[in-house]
Amino acid sequence: MRKISALIFILLISSGFGQELPPIIKFSKEIYNGGNQNWMISEAENHFIYVANNKGLLEYDGERWRLYESPNKSIIRSVKVVKDKIYTGCYREFGYWKKQLDGSLKYFSISSKLKNTISEDEQFWNIIDNGEFILFQSLNHLYIFHVNSEKINIISTQSSISKVFQTGKKIFYQVYGEGLYEIVKGDKILRSNHILFKDSKVVSIFEFNNKFEIHFQYEGIYTMSGNELMKLETPLPSVNLYSSIKLQNGNYAIGTVSNGVYITDENYNFLYHIEQSNGLSNNTILSLHEDVMNNLWLGLDNGLDCINLNSFVMNYDDINGVLGTVYASVLYKGNLYLGTNQGLFVKKHGSNNPFEMVSNTKGQVWALFLYEDTLFCGHDLGTFIVENKTAHTLQKGNGTWKFSQTKNLSLLLAGNYEGLSVLEKKDGQWKFRNRIENYNISSRFFEILNEEIYVNHEYKGIFRLKLDDELTKVNSIYNYKSPEKGNNSSIAKFNNTIYYASEDGIFELITKSKKFERDEKLSKVFDDGNYISGKLISQEEKVLWIFGKDNVNRFESQSLTSDFRLTSIPVNYIYSNSLTSFENISQLNQNLYLIGNSNGYITLDLDKIENYDNQLYLNEVIYFKTGFDSKSLNLTEKTTLKNKENNLIFHFSVPQYSKMTNVEYRYRLEGSDDNKWSDWSELSFAEFANLSWGDYTFYVQARVGYNELDSIKQFSFQIRKPWFISNVALVIYFGLLILLAWFINKTYKKYYERQNEKLIQENHRRLEMSELESQQQIMKLKNEQLETDFENKSKELATSTMNIINKNEILNNIRENLEQTDNKDPHIKKVLKIIEENLNDEDTWNLFVETFNNTDKDFLKKIKELHPSLTPNDLKLCAYLRLNLSSKEIASLLNITIRSVEVKRYRLRKKMQLDHEDGLVEYILQL
Repeated sequence: MRKISALIFILLISSGFGQELPPIIKFSKEIYNGGNQNWMISEAENHFIYVANNKGLLEYDGERWRLYESPNKSIIRSVKVVKDKIYTGCYREFGYWKKQLDGSLKYFSISSKLKNTISEDEQFWNIIDNGEFILFQSLNHLYIFHVNSEKINIISTQSSISKVFQTGKKIFYQVYGEGLYEIVKGDKILRSNHILFKDSKVVSIFEFNNKFEIHFQYEGIYTMSGNELMKLETPLPSVNLYSSIKLQNGNYAIGTVSNGVYITDENYNFLYHIEQSNGLSNNTILSLHEDVMNNLWLGLDNGLDCINLNSFVMNYDDINGVLGTVYASVLYKGNLYLGTNQGLFVKKHGSNNPFEMVSNTKGQVWALFLYEDTLFCGHDLGTFIVENKTAHTLQKGNGTWKFSQTKNLSLLLAGNYEGLSVLEKKDGQWKFRNRIENYNISSRFFEILNEEIYVNHEYKGIFRLKLDDELTKVNSIYNYKSPEKGNNSSIAKFNNTIYYASEDGIFELITKSKKFERDEKLSKVFDDGNYISGKLISQEEKVLWIFGKDNVNRFESQSLTSDFRLTSIPVNYIYSNSLTSFENISQLNQNLYLIGNSNGYITLDLDKIENYDNQLYLNEVIYFKTGFDSKSLNLTEKTTLKNKENNLIFHFSVPQYSKMTNVEYRYRLEGSDDNKWSDWSELSFAEFANLSWGDYTFYVQARVGYNELDSIKQFSFQIRKPWFISNVALVIYFGLLILLAWFINKTYKKYYERQNEKLIQENHRRLEMSELESQQQIMKLKNEQLETDFENKSKELATSTMNIINKNEILNNIRENLEQTDNKDPHIKKVLKIIEENLNDEDTWNLFVETFNNTDKDFLKKIKELHPSLTPNDLKLCAYLRLNLSSKEIASLLNITIRSVEVKRYRLRKKMQLDHEDGLVEYILQL
């Protein structure tokens, strides 16, 4: 038995390199930003994936991973989603997480109710949902949490609990050294104490037909009926099992410690063996989970993988590089032939046997053509006919691109490196007949229509050739100027019409005019940047294949109408791994196709294409203030943000996990300057920076492949006005404006008053200046008048004084003359007396004083104040001296002698107490 198992294992290992495997999506710890190990996986109703990871709880929405650390920062060992709650177990702690209004998860502890019941180092390795209760399993206890009452029952064991199992409504658990127990109505019942249950580790238990299938870690698979165990003989090798589940279609997925995962049918017949050497990230499978879309999730010892088990695409990866790049394929007599750059390979179709090279075909193979049960091979070395695993040369030296039948069923036309050639079937044997003369251009793409040959050359354009009836030479050549030549362009015949495809679109040959016109309907497959190559592939003129960036497009002619039926198969060009301009596809059966690529090939099973009810979710809206301050918003209501909270990021996703299918999104922000839908993009977030204030509504739409989802998610929010234009601010501004108007009015009024006051003052000043000038003028006039009066007075005084002097001189002369006469004469005496009276006339003096005061005001008063001792005669002398009269003139006025005047002057000087050097006249004149 061991030899047989070893032999089976060797066969499985060898066949592992020749399997057609489903696509695998790999998630490294760098991608999901968590720890290496992933202990348990569960799926929510919205198809989000939750993983118990070394660093916490991982949430995957189809686009973005989010990590939530456990409450005590320990490893999360188990996870189970039940409705809207995500139950987890870790070190000395278990509870559940729940979605909050902002899309994040919040933890609620259940184990905190137990206080000190949980023992040291107790960890919770499994969670079971019974509908009525949630069971948390550690190595020594089972904690049964009743959801409705929130009571917790505890089942304890003396020995270690290996694992807890749920099959249908039954719950089992294994205790080392004791056996297999079942929980019935909250109590434990020993179901079997078989030695295997005591000493061997049970990995999984499955129930069907009132029997149980038991997967043991090392001992293999057993069936249990009652208390009896019977080993089930299976093709599976003896490996170290760690995890296993039964898939929805009845198959099994069996994870091992070091040999990856095995996928078997319900009888454990081998389907796939997937390990690190052919696609997995790691060979240790810690956990398995199948989601509702039949994807198998693998929690690994280092990473996380998702296998698209139900994918319509299967991948044959030429890991060892034996095949090379596949350029052509065909299914012929039960064998699958692959034409590659290394040669022609063959194997039995449907087997896991390795490919073998067909003899004599080493080198580049370009084409495989099946005609009248004969397989033709277009090769770099020429043309071959293939029989089983051997190729026979028909034509050598001129490489062959393509074959096409003619109206003569015994003739085939071959496109060669240099022109065209004819193959002929004669006496039941195919032979090379001739090269076609007058044409030697490479003919990789050519089609025959109405006895004319249309050849496309990427660098020379399209040619229309007219051959002679014997197909020996070209009689005429027409080189089309339109449509323009193009790289990666080609032509193909479909529905009895020739089509040309390039980056400019797809063009149809109009039979009557023999001109090409753009076919708008077919050209739509190149819209939205979907153009990759103009390679057209026609199958029996009834089906036309066109490769795009996100789709493989299949046009099928309709028998009753001229319209075509388009089927867009969601296969991303990157994943198809095709070689641009050398894309190739062949039909294996009714709806199974093979596409060759640079690493092998993929197969498309159109019967497996399913349109799942994919849903679009808006998962989180984050706003950022200046700097790194951010916060998630409530997704269920309209949010009002402050003006500085105007940088937002929207995260959205479609939780679908097909590797071959692209999900694209587009969005628009109503209320922004650009309210148009964005271009379709694979980015699952939208970012808006420095939004102005106002009301906004964000819309997002998704498409899977090229199928747009009906639902459009939206989120409305408002950004407040900046504080300086808020309503309060406007009221304040209005008040300030009023105050400003009042202030300006008041200021202007004051300014006006000041200006008016200034004007008044200026006028007053001008008036004062005018008055002053007038007064000065008047003063000047008065002064002039006074000067005139003074001069007149002075003249009058001088005249009066001179008159007095002259009068006194005359009177003195008269007196002297009369005194010389007889003075006894009474008349003379009378005259002398009159003379004497006139010489000493007081009125004359008073008149003089009055005149003198008018001329020299207050002089006499001032000198009297300075010298109070002066007598009237002294004052007379001072007045005369003030007039700068000589002593002689003074003597005449005083009617005394000159000597007497001098004596008076001396005495006056003495009274004034003048110094010797001071002049009397000078002193008097200075006063």
